[in-house]
Amino acid sequence: MNGERVLVTGAGGFIGPHVVNALKAAGYRIRVTQRTAGPAPDGTEAVVTGDLASPIDWSPALDGVRHVVHLAGLAHAGPGLDEALYRRINADATLELAKAAYRAGVARFVHISSIKAQSGAFDGPPLRESDPPVPDDAYGRSKLAAEQGLARLNLDWVSLRPVLVYGPGVKANMAALLKLARLPVPLPLGALTAPRSLLAVGNLADAVLFSLAPSCPMRRAFILADPEPISVAAILIALRAGLGRGPGLIAVPAGLLRAAARLARREDAFVKLSGSLVAVPEGLLRAGWRPLVETKAALVRLAASSDAG
Repeated sequence: MNGERVLVTGAGGFIGPHVVNALKAAGYRIRVTQRTAGPAPDGTEAVVTGDLASPIDWSPALDGVRHVVHLAGLAHAGPGLDEALYRRINADATLELAKAAYRAGVARFVHISSIKAQSGAFDGPPLRESDPPVPDDAYGRSKLAAEQGLARLNLDWVSLRPVLVYGPGVKANMAALLKLARLPVPLPLGALTAPRSLLAVGNLADAVLFSLAPSCPMRRAFILADPEPISVAAILIALRAGLGRGPGLIAVPAGLLRAAARLARREDAFVKLSGSLVAVPEGLLRAGWRPLVETKAALVRLAASSDAG
């Protein structure tokens, strides 16, 4: 890459620092976008672009840029948010940036989409890139709309559809499991053995690097996941191992747990915790991408680092 400059949007989020560090380690020069003026991450330059909810003049940010990695967007926040807002930020703003990148002569545009653009289903068959995408919420539809818009542009692009990402600083579901793993009591979740796909944040950053390589196929969307699915019970075992503890799981039947969750009006949360969601990253693997770290090892490392902190 010989010091090629990469524009990274959304560098301040959970995923952003990992992607920026991977790009720097690979020898790229990094320019990050910011909504308001502030210190740039170490080893990068920053440009203020404003909020994606409003039109942006991307020309200054794209000056001298060889590639774009577009991480910024409106995160999946569940029901209640206006679909038009998701569309504006995740689709319209993405395509405005992509069009500006084409005019600026950008070589590769890497878009971070979501597995929700493929499907929102739980407990169905494994999700594959050959399946027609059937997003079931506003977030997933906005991500798919961005991909469909990219396909209509004369631009070399790659869209990555990550599953649940975990790593240092993770929040939401994985943070909740880590909190459970820390409890000094046996957990009644040993029977939760349905397979689920996860994605180590380091593997995501490495897939971004792969997406910038000439060997990566262009103008298509890829499912992105650690290759081997893992169950909730195995996740907890790995996290507890990282905390220096034994498994400490009791196999209470899932039906009893679901009934208890229903009484507590938490059945939807239990279904998301216990259900199966497997996504197969066959396209990237076939193209030659290999993840840096295996899932259980990454989970052990995550728990150990969180305990040390």
